[in-house]
Amino acid sequence: MATTTSTPEAILDAVGGAENIIHFTHCATRLRFELKDASGIDKAAVEAIPGVMGAVPQSGDRYQIVIGGAVQSVYDEINSLPAMKSHGGSSSDSEQSDADVKAAARAKARGKNALVDAFFEYLSDSFRPLLPVLLGASLIIAGLAVLDSLGVINASDPNLTAADKPAAQVFAEAMYKSVFHFLPIMVAYNAAKKLNIDPWVGAAVMAALMTPQYLELNKAMGATCTHNAALDKDLCVAHIAGVPMQLNDYSGQVFVPLMMVAILALVYKGLARIIPANVQMVFVPFFSFIIMMPVTAFLIGPAGIWVGTGLGSGLAWLNTSAPIVFAIVIPLLYPFLVPLGLHWPLNAIMLANISSLGYDFIQGPMGSWNFACFGATAGVLVLAIRDKDKVMRQTASGALAAGLFGGISEPSLYGIHLRFKRIYPRLLAGCLVGGLITGIGGGIKASTFVFSSLLSIPVFTPMALYVIAIAAAFATSMSLIILTDYRSKEEKAEALAAVAAADAATSSAPVEADEEADAAAATDAVEEGDRTAKAPTPKPALVPGAVTEIASPLKATTMDLDKVPDPVFSSGAVGQGVGLEPEGDVIVTAPADGTVVVAPSSGHAFGITLDNGVEILIHVGLDTVNLEGKGFDVKVSQGDRVSEGQELVRVDRSVIEQAGYPLTTPVLITNTASFASVEVVGGDSVEPGEALIKVIAPEA
Repeated sequence: MATTTSTPEAILDAVGGAENIIHFTHCATRLRFELKDASGIDKAAVEAIPGVMGAVPQSGDRYQIVIGGAVQSVYDEINSLPAMKSHGGSSSDSEQSDADVKAAARAKARGKNALVDAFFEYLSDSFRPLLPVLLGASLIIAGLAVLDSLGVINASDPNLTAADKPAAQVFAEAMYKSVFHFLPIMVAYNAAKKLNIDPWVGAAVMAALMTPQYLELNKAMGATCTHNAALDKDLCVAHIAGVPMQLNDYSGQVFVPLMMVAILALVYKGLARIIPANVQMVFVPFFSFIIMMPVTAFLIGPAGIWVGTGLGSGLAWLNTSAPIVFAIVIPLLYPFLVPLGLHWPLNAIMLANISSLGYDFIQGPMGSWNFACFGATAGVLVLAIRDKDKVMRQTASGALAAGLFGGISEPSLYGIHLRFKRIYPRLLAGCLVGGLITGIGGGIKASTFVFSSLLSIPVFTPMALYVIAIAAAFATSMSLIILTDYRSKEEKAEALAAVAAADAATSSAPVEADEEADAAAATDAVEEGDRTAKAPTPKPALVPGAVTEIASPLKATTMDLDKVPDPVFSSGAVGQGVGLEPEGDVIVTAPADGTVVVAPSSGHAFGITLDNGVEILIHVGLDTVNLEGKGFDVKVSQGDRVSEGQELVRVDRSVIEQAGYPLTTPVLITNTASFASVEVVGGDSVEPGEALIKVIAPEA
């Protein structure tokens, strides 16, 4: 059935309209809503909206809608809808209505659950941006493990020193340890960013405990070391002004930065309230350092070490005392933790285990969950191929590839499994079989943190047991899906009807085209004045073979698009173009005459349809949407006509930099597909109005 409702409009309607939104933001894959009342949202209706991968209701009238890689553009489009603009944008800062007061009362009543949600969001957003680098490092580890299993190198003996290894192997180990060694600094950066303080302050506080000077404190005068039998290592204590400081190796730790930043945020924001604004850039970091660096070294650091060790020891006791129970519970638990983002604490414990024990015992049984998940997706793919369901075949094939070779389960979960209720029981059966085999076999250990994929199999020992367990989990879920289907009778009938309708529409298209041509010819015969009717004249940039240059919207240095540190832009998914690093005062202007089609109240992005036919997006800074307009003096609105050189926005550089967001500004041609080529013609540095991008229309 045809509809003229766009995806952004449908999403806004589904959550109760702009008047039902208290706060609206997004992360890398999800739209995040805080609503006045979420009880009336139809989850099935939300998931039926084109472009929506899944819906995740939460407590406290919070609601998440999974979009995937296009989340930024969908978020911008929703914000630019007239209903949102008239209601004040993505957050409600106006005087509270009676409905607002009632919503606040409900949120207060549900405060405990809301705090739990906020806690897990804090964990998720502290780790989630690191997934790509963790995945990249785990593949290097997997490669070394393969070479070790083939006897090419010895990467499994912990007693070997650098002097016993080839230089190439030592360098390869440095490549992946760059991620795991400095992981606390990366986690601190993301955690600080999540809590809206300068992320570099959080990173610097954590880095203080990883400097050569800190590591050499055990050699300072008065330092003492004793052997701890529980941890099987030496614990050293240095005396700073007479106060004992326990010295620890914080490489690879995650609990310490998470605990530290939670306290740092209170200190940082308190300082920002009492220090005059004109000197905050200097004195807020300064006082944060002299307060939090000692507090972290003396108190938070040792406490974080013991928290991670304690949790790991508790699970290790369960794994030793009841290995079969442990091996079954872990894979059965993960299918319910991952969709809610509650698996991050276990991931943190895995990293703590590797840091304290030298291995981890959770990832082995967890692999059964991953491969049961991928097996269910493979079963869906087999049925989609059989039924000629093109949409599900594309979804399942992409999700299966991401799973088997990347160890990523989210595309399978949100794209397929959470949409069909019949999948989970079959998936859990695979988890049970894989976990049972792991437990009977005596358990599986991982030598380092990796994503459970085909490429990381050599990391696990005993490898044969791991292969048998994950293969059984995969085969069980896949077979059950193929034999019993993943859809109810009604869902299957609806899917087959949709496929048949699509086939019918495709086969009838040429006939309909002929009929339309005959009708047009008859009309021309009757209306003699229209016999020579011409097609509309294409816009200048779209004339076959036309070459059009687009001017730079600001003074900046240029960078290749693939160097922009945001995968949505650098991948070219939004369109081809160039990255700009603004110089001096940040004043963004229109590159040519046109109409503003995207201009969110946050001021961070502008979409303009130029009169020459080029559609352009100027995204001012990365993640600057989180500032909700702070530092942006917006000069235009959606629907405005603009002339070349007209100001779109003035940006206060100090506000953006103090908040820790990069000012890197992607300039993208969003209708790239309309052109034969999109080339960057600007030099290393460009002025406003200078040629920046050249587009060439295809020949006729």
